[in-house]
Amino acid sequence: MHLHWRYIGLVFIGGALGTTARYLISAVIPPWLGLPLGTFLINVSGAFVLGVLLEALALRGPDEGIRRNLRLFIGTGILGGFTTYSAFAVDTDGLLTSNNLAGSLSYAVATILVGALASLAGIALAAWHHGSVGPGRSSVIGGDE
Repeated sequence: MHLHWRYIGLVFIGGALGTTARYLISAVIPPWLGLPLGTFLINVSGAFVLGVLLEALALRGPDEGIRRNLRLFIGTGILGGFTTYSAFAVDTDGLLTSNNLAGSLSYAVATILVGALASLAGIALAAWHHGSVGPGRSSVIGGDE
């Protein structure tokens, strides 16, 4: 499956869109108190949206058809390009090399903890929405094919 050109294309196009969005957002959000706020907000919001997406898709059936296409295009592609571990690592290292140990540790811990909580919140939101929509009713994400 992983070598089908259609799937590679979905991830490629999604990744290009996500990376472009990350670059543009990073360019307009300045650091806050010396901390890379843009990267933090990008990673946390991406974790939330990924939690929503993956839970919503999983609750609607197996990873096939439109659900697989959405997972690859949005989850792996857009959100994979949008969120950025490399910028997180470089920002953390930059804080360390500028002798800002407290800022570096705070930034790293906050990114990991808040990102995990955002992901759990996204999962909970999708699960709640799925329960409120109920079986047999239509939903926005990957309904019956």
